Amino acid sequence: MMNQIKHYFKDRHFGFPALVGIAFVFLLAGLLMASSFRLTGNSQALTIAAPAAQGAPASFADLAQDLGPAVVNIKVTKIQSAGFSGGPGVPEGPFGDMFKRYFGDMQRPPAYKAQGAGSGVIIGSDGTILTNNHVVEGAKEIVVTMSDKREYKAKVLGRDPKTDLAVLKVDAPSPLKSATLGDSDALRVGEWVLAIGNPFGLSNTVTSGIVSAKGRVIGAGPYDDFIQTDAPINPGNSGGPLFNMKGEVVGINTAIIPNGQGIGFAIPVNTAKMLVPQLVEKGKVTRGYLGVQIQDVTPELAASLGLGTAKGALVSDVVKDGPAEKGGVKRGDVVVSFNGKEIKDSRALPSVVASTPAGKEVPVRVVRNGKETSLQVKIERLQNEETPGLPAEETSQGKWGLKLKDMNAATAHQLGIKKNHGALVVGVRPGSPAEEASIQRGDVILEVNRTPIKTVEDMKAEIAKSKDKGSLLLLVERNGGTIYLVLKG
Repeated sequence: MMNQIKHYFKDRHFGFPALVGIAFVFLLAGLLMASSFRLTGNSQALTIAAPAAQGAPASFADLAQDLGPAVVNIKVTKIQSAGFSGGPGVPEGPFGDMFKRYFGDMQRPPAYKAQGAGSGVIIGSDGTILTNNHVVEGAKEIVVTMSDKREYKAKVLGRDPKTDLAVLKVDAPSPLKSATLGDSDALRVGEWVLAIGNPFGLSNTVTSGIVSAKGRVIGAGPYDDFIQTDAPINPGNSGGPLFNMKGEVVGINTAIIPNGQGIGFAIPVNTAKMLVPQLVEKGKVTRGYLGVQIQDVTPELAASLGLGTAKGALVSDVVKDGPAEKGGVKRGDVVVSFNGKEIKDSRALPSVVASTPAGKEVPVRVVRNGKETSLQVKIERLQNEETPGLPAEETSQGKWGLKLKDMNAATAHQLGIKKNHGALVVGVRPGSPAEEASIQRGDVILEVNRTPIKTVEDMKAEIAKSKDKGSLLLLVERNGGTIYLVLKG
């Protein structure tokens, strides 16, 4: 190369300033080349220059090949009605009159089959499969497809709507490859994870990313504790596994933010590990009950309670004759430990209580008046899993088919209801005017015929005044909003 440079200068004439400039250019080029060599040719220099790449796997190929056979596609057939909401085959709204004009009084169209799809992971070589409850809820037929295209009909062993988990079973002629359940508590934010599933019907799709956050509460249910990940998760991934780099299942992919890119949520596998035995054996989950209302401890509350730091779950109310009251828990106590597990905030307590078997006596540590106290509490069974906080369903009597209970502050807080007065619906008789009007257990009746009520006795008095009308106009609070409903006698 130097000879070529020499020949180049030999055939050309340059002044001294030009030669100095050319020499500087070559010197600068040499420095850049040397710098480039250090960045690309020295792995240690590259690691220092780009610390974000530290620990990144060179390839996911081996993991994907090994784990793929444990992931299944789930096809679901559901029976849905094609009827319209405006009566027998007639839609409501501005198109109702036009519909009647051209089609007359149609009968309600027959039901039809609707198809759905999701994912699952084999957790037992006998064909036990873990997935989401919302994937299989209401299914008439479930077909599971293996990675090698074999298909089997599946039955539901158990479902838990509160955590959105379900367990299925297929009968295969030979043992199936199953996945290993890991420890989701050991996950660290920033750790690499791998998702395998059936997004948009594209079987055994592999995506990767990191753990973006832990302990996310997204309003999916009372036991929210999601892993957030930026591994691409799409419709059809629901029920599929989230793996760590050891090839262990650490989560069950469940939810996405529709307009968010790189924001997906998975149920921690430790939640599933606590529930799977009950779902397999009993088909449902029985949860423990403590009998307290709790709230977060803010820095201001921590200072006034003598805690030093904002931690634990502050007891804002104690249910009369409940397990907590019997065990000595009082309003104003801060629960900092339950059955040996630290309670960092109010979100942590419900899940550990729920996973405790009924009848078990557990140690509970509370801070009271700035001093830590140890108590023993015997956990009871949580009644009425469908609507936590409501009493067990009662037979509804009377003309309207309603069973009512006075609303109070403790019940309102537990149910997340704004009003702490009114008549709480705890039972609806099948076929009654209340059921026909779509009254539901958990509704709170605030008005009868536009007259505000605060108690069940108030409601009875207003009903007595309206006994000749044959109908009642009710203002009902439901899911944080209010609606009017008419009961016809």
